[in-house]
Amino acid sequence: MKAKTIPETQASLKVKPVKFHSIGRRIVAQFCIFTLVMSAIYGMFCFVLLYNLEDGFIEREVKQEADYLTAVYQNSQQWPTPRNASMSLYFSKNTLPDDMRQQFIEQPRRKEFYGTQGRHYHLVNLPEHPNTFLVAEVSQMLLVRPVRGGVLTLLLITGGILVVVAFIIAWMLGRKTAKPLKQLADLVDGVAPENIPETFADQFPNNEIGILARTLEHTMRRINQALEREKCFTRDVSHELRTPVAIIKNALEVYQAKHTVNNQGNNAAGDVSNIFGRISDASMQMEQTVTTLLALAREEQTAVKKASLALLPMVEQSIIDHSHLLEGKPVEVHLDDSCNTQVFAQQGMLKVLLDNLLSNAFQYTDSGEVTVSVINGQLTIKDTGPGIEAGISENVLEPRVKGSQSTGYGFGLSIVKRLCEHQGWELTVVSGKGTKISVLFS
Repeated sequence: MKAKTIPETQASLKVKPVKFHSIGRRIVAQFCIFTLVMSAIYGMFCFVLLYNLEDGFIEREVKQEADYLTAVYQNSQQWPTPRNASMSLYFSKNTLPDDMRQQFIEQPRRKEFYGTQGRHYHLVNLPEHPNTFLVAEVSQMLLVRPVRGGVLTLLLITGGILVVVAFIIAWMLGRKTAKPLKQLADLVDGVAPENIPETFADQFPNNEIGILARTLEHTMRRINQALEREKCFTRDVSHELRTPVAIIKNALEVYQAKHTVNNQGNNAAGDVSNIFGRISDASMQMEQTVTTLLALAREEQTAVKKASLALLPMVEQSIIDHSHLLEGKPVEVHLDDSCNTQVFAQQGMLKVLLDNLLSNAFQYTDSGEVTVSVINGQLTIKDTGPGIEAGISENVLEPRVKGSQSTGYGFGLSIVKRLCEHQGWELTVVSGKGTKISVLFS
């Protein structure tokens, strides 16, 4: 049967650094961009207005001359000479000036034409005389176009001055606006929740920033309370669990010291010694588990430093410690030679990891085999058990029970997941007919 793969549980979380953006700088930049855009729009409007005013004056003068010529013609039936030397009458479109004739033929409704050598024409078709045209060469009458470069320069200088003024105003406005936000950010950035003052919202203005500060203050107060409860809990758990474990260990040591020598050669005594040996190992395992769970609960690194450890002896010891879970089961354990390698880790953490993975594999495998190997630098433990139920959550690995048999790895795998997250190890779970769990040590 082809194995079903559930989503991989990635224990190592790689957080990309977040690029910091200053609100004050953004206010300044946006204010300057806004000023530039408005300056460009205003300059364009000014140019359009100047050109329209100039064309309006020229067209009015040409229209007045056309009305004068038409009135004289109606009285004398002869066309007089235009009063303005820059204006001329043409009685056919074919006689129009060469540098505008083709433009008029192609666009007969056009009134303004650009000629060669800087010439500029305005044309009026005299009313009631469709083939009579008054053409004014107005290049000498233009006021805006000759000074266009100067106007552009003036607008650019004015725009630059406006941008500088806008920069100063925006800098002052941004500094004033962002100051309380910066104070709030400096107050909470990189500071442990228990070190933040209990009351700090009153120093911020009564606006959105004040609302944010009050919300943060309330949240920090609740976090501090939760941290205090957690400290009390871990302190109490540490005391309540370590004490009975220490008593058990001391009692076993005293018993073994008194009775081991006296009972040599007695099989019953040997069995009792084996039982007490298992109890002693279990108490040591319990003590190590308590230490690990307390470290995980505090979310802090233990004082024990990582070292290069031989993996094979630790795996062998863990198999021996949990071999009683295989009693009466047709299960073979295969320990691959690839486990004869070194692992850089904390010994206590690695011991808890191996104990949980192997105990779960032994417990939930009724027949078949359990294989331990190292593949491409990953510790891999495979079994032929029922596997993890497909509907199980990848974040909360909880057991699903059918009848009296668990179909998952339960609480042990949850500890493994938290342990891998704590140590920065990458955990991968593949389950179908059997379960394959891999751990990549960082």
